[in-house]
Amino acid sequence: MTQTSVQTTHYVPADLPTSIRHFIGGKFVDSVGGETFDVLDPVSNQTYATAAAGQQADIDLAVAAAKEAFDNGPWPRMLPRARARVLHAIADAVEAQDARLAELETFDTGLPITQALGQAQRAAENFRFFADLIVAQADDTYKVPGRQINYVNRKPVGVAGLITPWNTPFMLESWKLAPALASGCTVVLKPAEFTPLSASLWAEIFRTAGVPDGVFNLVNGIGEEAGDALVKHPDVPLISFTGETTTGQTIYRNCAANLKGMSMELGGKSPAVVFADADLDAAIDSTLFGVFSLNGERCTASSRILVERSIYDDFCARYAARAQSIVVGDPHDPKTEVGALVHPEHYAKVMSYVEIGKTEGRLLAGGGRPEGLTEGNYVSPTVFADVAPTARIFQEEIFGPVVAITPFETDAEALALANGVKYGLAAYIWTTNLTRAHNFAQAVDAGMVWLNSHNVRDLRTPFGGVKASGLGHEGGYRSIDFYTDSQAVHITLAPVHTPRFGGN
Repeated sequence: MTQTSVQTTHYVPADLPTSIRHFIGGKFVDSVGGETFDVLDPVSNQTYATAAAGQQADIDLAVAAAKEAFDNGPWPRMLPRARARVLHAIADAVEAQDARLAELETFDTGLPITQALGQAQRAAENFRFFADLIVAQADDTYKVPGRQINYVNRKPVGVAGLITPWNTPFMLESWKLAPALASGCTVVLKPAEFTPLSASLWAEIFRTAGVPDGVFNLVNGIGEEAGDALVKHPDVPLISFTGETTTGQTIYRNCAANLKGMSMELGGKSPAVVFADADLDAAIDSTLFGVFSLNGERCTASSRILVERSIYDDFCARYAARAQSIVVGDPHDPKTEVGALVHPEHYAKVMSYVEIGKTEGRLLAGGGRPEGLTEGNYVSPTVFADVAPTARIFQEEIFGPVVAITPFETDAEALALANGVKYGLAAYIWTTNLTRAHNFAQAVDAGMVWLNSHNVRDLRTPFGGVKASGLGHEGGYRSIDFYTDSQAVHITLAPVHTPRFGGN
C-alpha cells in the first residue's frame, strides 16, 4: 500500500553539542568514572554526540548536592511569591527560545517540528501554571469555637527523584520539574537515555532565571544504572516516573525498601468508542490525530478504535483513506505529519507488531516503510481492521503509528471491549446521546475520559491511570500534594482537661 511521503534533505541544527554532560551542584561535569554512551539521530541513526553515563557515584554526588540545597539553602524557605517569580522567569526563557528548543527536540526525537514547537510552548505554560498555583494555594483550617484551632502546614518533602521518558521529553520534564520546584523541593532529574539533548538545556535556563545551585541536578544514563541508583538512594524520599509498565513495576519494588512516595504514569492502550449517532467527521479527525500525532509515541494514544457495526464499514473506508494521505517525512519539514521513530530499537519493536498485525487483522493502510524513505526509523501510518479482542495488537501497547479497529453491536459489548485490557489510562467516547456518554464514561476503566474530543487537558485536572496504567495522579493541587507533606498543627484555646495518670 502506498503512503504519502516527503523526501527532503536531512536538516541538522547548527551548534549541536558533541558531548552532553551531567549538571550537579551548579556545574557541568563528566561521570566520575568517565563512562559515556552514544546518542543517535533518528533520521540517520548516526551518532551525533556522546553523553555522560551516570553510575552510582554520580547519583550520590547529585543527591548530596540536592540534599545540601534543601537542608541549608534558600529555596525551600522562600516565600511562594518569590519562587513564583523564578518560575515565571523560567517560562519567559522557554518562550523566548521555543523555536530553538523545538529544533533540537525534533532532531533528538524525530517528532514533527510543528508538534515539537507546541510541546515547547506547553512546557512554558506548565511553569506559569504552577507559579500561579502556589501563590493562590490555601491550606485547610478547622475551628472548634472556644476550644481549638487546627490548621494544615504544607512542607516540601525533600529531594525529588524525577525519571522521564523519551517521547516529548522537554515538555514531560517540565511537567515534573515545575510542581516539584514550586513546592520547594530540590530535584535530581534522570532523563531518558535515547533523548538527553533537550534536558541538558534546563541547566542554563534555570541558572539564568535565578534557581540556586544544587536545587536542580541532572544525571544522564540508562535506567538500569543511573535510574536504579536514584530509585534506591536513601536520601531521595519520593520518585515520580513516567514510562512503560514493566519498568514501573521494578521501580515499585525498589521503592518499597525505603517506603518512598511514588507517582507513576505508565503504559496505555486507550479505546476510542464511536457510536452510530456520533459526529463521524469529527470522530475521524480526532481518532486520526489521537494515534498518529507525536508519531504514535504517546501514552494516551487512542490506539484501539471501537466502532458500532452499522457505521463500521463506512468508518473503516474513510479512516484508511485519510491514513494513507498522512504525510511522512523529515521531521524538520513543516509539511510532515509523522516523522521518524525515536530509536532503531523502538523502530524494530513497532515493526514487529506491524508484522504480527498482518496475521491478526485486515490491513487497510500502511504496513511497512513509506516509499522513498530508505533510511531512518520511518513507519507508515498503519491501520488494521476486524481485530479480535484477543489479538496482541488489541491487547499490547505498541507505542507507534499503528491502530486496531474492532466492531461492536451493543453498548454492553462496547464497554466490555473497552475494559478488556490490562491498561486504564484514557478513553474517548463519541456520541450525541448525553445519557449514554455520562454513563459510559463512569463505567469505563480509565483515569481520564474525553467526550467528543481528543486529548485536550485542563492543567487543573488530575492526570493518571488505573490498573496497569499507573499509580497516583498528578496535575493541579494533586501535584502539590505529592511533592509536599501535610502536617496537622493543633492549637488549644481553652484549658485542656487531661486525665491525671499517676496523680493523687
